[in-house]
Amino acid sequence: MRSIVVTGGSRGLGLGIVKALALSHPEKIIVPISRTLMPILEEFANNIRPIQWDLSKTANFADLASAIKFTGGPVYGLVNNAGIGLSGILSNTPDNKIEEVVQMNVVAPMILTKYLVRSMTLIGRGGRIVNISSIVASTGYQGLSAYSATKSAMIGFTRSLARELGAIGITVNAIAPGFIDTEMTNDLNPKQRDQIARRSALQRMASVEDVASSVDFLMSEKAKNITGTVVTVDAGNTA
Repeated sequence: MRSIVVTGGSRGLGLGIVKALALSHPEKIIVPISRTLMPILEEFANNIRPIQWDLSKTANFADLASAIKFTGGPVYGLVNNAGIGLSGILSNTPDNKIEEVVQMNVVAPMILTKYLVRSMTLIGRGGRIVNISSIVASTGYQGLSAYSATKSAMIGFTRSLARELGAIGITVNAIAPGFIDTEMTNDLNPKQRDQIARRSALQRMASVEDVASSVDFLMSEKAKNITGTVVTVDAGNTA
């Protein structure tokens, strides 16, 4: 038995990723959460194992890695999806809020990856890591400077880690979603949503299912020779 770990899998994009992986992968899907898993996932009870854990507390990630291995066996895949948004003009943003978004969006996934990679080596060659970034890492967006910086960091992390782990057959990729319907885009008003859709090549916004399908592909054997890359899923918003 082996497992795929999805952080931030209790809602929004993470929930969509968990569902997609549970449908197409034989591995146990481990979801570290600090809240109740959505009832919609009851139908996947045989595939999904929630673990109550606060991902903002990185000091005990070694214990989390042990709990994951005990629950689902050696780790085959990791999706670093958990993160928090932060919007507002930088000069008006409290210091503690900047520190919080960097801790959750950059420090936590790096340290968790460190410990879970050790478990990945137990399965031999073929592990998978997918980091969720954002198109704002490359395009920029007013009021999202701190958040954009964290998503840019994940792309640099992805490319260097791919070099580091390639020799043992572990692929590392990032996905950069555009603006999709999740809690992080709830602040967008209808006019802003319409503007985003109209400036996209396909004249629409990407969906949670679009991103989840891309994660599913990168976790599969079909993606065994794809590593160190960034897959943009934004309906052509940045085309």
